Order: sequence, then structure tokens, then C-alpha cells
Amino acid sequence: MTRAILLDGYGTPDVLRLGETEVLEPGAGQIRVAVRFAGVGPTDVAIRSGRLAARFPGKVLGFEAAGTVESVGADVTDVTVGDEVAVFLPDLGGYAELVVADHWVPKPPALSWADAAALPASGEAAVRVLDQLAVTAGETVLLLGAAGSVGTIATQLAVARGATVIAAVRPDDFALASSLGATPVDYRTVPGHRVDAVFDASGRSDLPRMIELAGGPERVITLSDPHGPGLGVKLSEVVPSQVKAALATVVGAGLTLQGRTVAPLADAARVHALLESGSARTKFVLEA
Repeated sequence: MTRAILLDGYGTPDVLRLGETEVLEPGAGQIRVAVRFAGVGPTDVAIRSGRLAARFPGKVLGFEAAGTVESVGADVTDVTVGDEVAVFLPDLGGYAELVVADHWVPKPPALSWADAAALPASGEAAVRVLDQLAVTAGETVLLLGAAGSVGTIATQLAVARGATVIAAVRPDDFALASSLGATPVDYRTVPGHRVDAVFDASGRSDLPRMIELAGGPERVITLSDPHGPGLGVKLSEVVPSQVKAALATVVGAGLTLQGRTVAPLADAARVHALLESGSARTKFVLEA
């Protein structure tokens, strides 16, 4: 058995508790990792609350982690026991001392453990949605939640593609958005002109207004707003065949990341409460 944060039903943060779960053996094409740090993201909070329970029914939350390879399954040739990796876990499980992973990349020596744990899910989501929106040079993208962990990365990647990014953030994040190459606007308002695409990294936007700004739902994508599909807006989902390329794009790329706060694994419920309150302006990682 190994320690993990277990999800006892759905609701307030107190449904999260420290317990034990079975240690799994890696299958073909998998590795088992001794976790150093696990990232916590807004989608974790949405799942725990019940808003995305049907889509993610796992008992242990966490899409991303970083640690040391402890065991490898058959057909794994690119890493060996003792290697340091960052892992992406589309089926959850990161809030634990041991995880079995299908998707990983080597951790660059210059990248801290905390940053390595904070990059995989946020980076994969940023690359995935920009690709699904087919953002190209010369286009204008409205990015909601642009100061968050996904939004910070997506802003930089969109600017690198030659797009103009309108970053919807709090006024005290205007300087950050500008430093990343975006044009900041107050998240409580939206621009009065059309845009080519809308990337909702917040999950709490006025989607009907976003559809109006984009001229239809086809180029509006949300990461976690469950109302999206009912409005014709795509609720973005992981494409397994594209994960490794996405991770390679962001890990070791020298991107500016959202500020980092480390908390013990046992404090997962407290971290969720802080994220849900809106008072936390940081990316949390849990130390296993």
C-alpha cells in the first residue's frame, strides 16, 4: 500500500482525506514513479466539487507529478530505474506517493522538482487547446484566465505563434500579462470587438458572450465549464497520441510560470479550499 489523498464522494474540500491505496505494477509501456511533487489545478477542484465527476470518476486526483522512476514495464526503453521524470496522468492519480504513468518526459536538470510537477497538465492543456483552435500568426485570441497556470503558458505559446493575445485578468495582473506579450483587459469586462478564437482556461466565463465575440461556437474551447457542450462549445479532452509531443514542447522550454507554493500532501483539502476561495494567486504543488 502507498499513501494517497482519497476522494470520498464529491462536495466541499473535506471530502479529501489522507489514506492508502494499492501499489500497482506497471504494465507494458508504463512506468511506476516515486512522486516528489504533484501539481494541483483548477480542474482538480471542479472534479472534487462534482461538476466534472462523470467525466473523471477517479478516486485519487492529480493530473501531473514529478519524481524518480521506480519500476518499468515491458517495452519501455527510453527511461530506466532511477531516472528523473515529469509525468502526465490523464486518468488522474497524482496525489500519491507512487503513481503508474503512460506519459512522461525526462526532467531537465535545470528544472526544479516543483516546476517539473507544475508543468505537465498545464502545458499539455495549453498546447492542446491552441492546436484545437488552430491558432495561427495574425489572429487575435481572447484568453480567459490568462494569469493562471494554463493561461500563463498558453499566452506565451500563442504569442510565439505570432498571434495577438487579449488576456482577461485581474487588474493587478496587468503587468504580468504585458510582460508575457499580451494585451491585458479586466476579466470582469470583455472587448467590444470580434476575435478569431476564445480559449477559456478559467471555466467560469460568460460563454454565450464568448460565442458572440468569436462569431460562433466553433472556435471557442473551454477546459472545464460543463455548460459548454450544451452551447456548442467544445469541452477539450486529452488526445493520448499527442501528449508526448505537447510535453516536449513545454518541459525545458524556459517558459515563465505562475508563482509556486509548496504544501505537504496531507494539506490537499486546505489547498483546495484556498483555490476555491479565489484568494490564492499561485500554483500549488503537493510534496509527497
